[in-house]
Amino acid sequence: MQQHYHWQGLDPAARGASVAMGNFDGVHLGHQAVIDLARGTAPVGVVTFEPHPRQYFAPATPAFRLMNAAARANRLARLGVEQLYQLPFDASLAALTPEGFVTEVLAQGLGVTHVVVGADFCFGQGRRGTSADLARLCAGHGIDCTVAPLVQQGAVAISSTSIRQALAEGNPRAAAAMLGHWHRIEGEVIHGEKRGRELGYPTANMALDGLHLPRFGVYAVLVDILTGPQAGSYHGAASLGVRPMFGTNRPNLETFLFDFKGDLYGQQLSVALVDHLRPEMKFDGLPALITQMAADCTQARAILSAL
Repeated sequence: MQQHYHWQGLDPAARGASVAMGNFDGVHLGHQAVIDLARGTAPVGVVTFEPHPRQYFAPATPAFRLMNAAARANRLARLGVEQLYQLPFDASLAALTPEGFVTEVLAQGLGVTHVVVGADFCFGQGRRGTSADLARLCAGHGIDCTVAPLVQQGAVAISSTSIRQALAEGNPRAAAAMLGHWHRIEGEVIHGEKRGRELGYPTANMALDGLHLPRFGVYAVLVDILTGPQAGSYHGAASLGVRPMFGTNRPNLETFLFDFKGDLYGQQLSVALVDHLRPEMKFDGLPALITQMAADCTQARAILSAL
């Protein structure tokens, strides 16, 4: 998959795609339906925005993203997307009228042949443009436009908001049913305080900055090591939260990989949340914590072996 970070001065080979357009936070089943409608004779592409417009307009709001830009790109590549246009959402892009966006970005810049959006898509200065406006404006430039109906699960439309709620409630399987894949946290393994190693459970630590926080606690997880000599897939148990046994801490993810030995610092991991086993707890002492960690791992192994 080729990635582009602007709409101007593109190589001719990067133009002329049939694109799905939106924020694609989570790349859930609704997003996948939009992408599927963009598939055809032209290369399939995705037009998205970085940072997320909500981050640009309200930077002080709590973190809400289900995935960072790199994780989103990884997921889109798995879906067969050939061209990814991550447009920089800044003051100049935010100021474009709906007419200006279609003319300057889609027609003149990207030269798209077909664009697909969800029925609730809004665009242009002040979010004035609707999906119907997009279809009308695209027609004026000879661009085909398809408006995809929202994908329902029962009586509820699948949305990133519903997925965030399921994760906040500690229900990653409900989130996965809407996503069409496990919810994953991806990032670099960073140095921690190495307490897990001292307790007999060395963990790979990952920051959660900028991401929506699922319910704190211990999870059964599937782990993909994406880089390095030990790349591969593993089972494990992970603690997501602030480690109440050890003072006040920033939320992070600490993952213990079963049957693994090695150094993962600096490598990229993808950790899929499968089941929430228990909430975070503060124990009377380290022996009680170690006993509970052993029980958590036994439970996680049983759950994951049944997948």
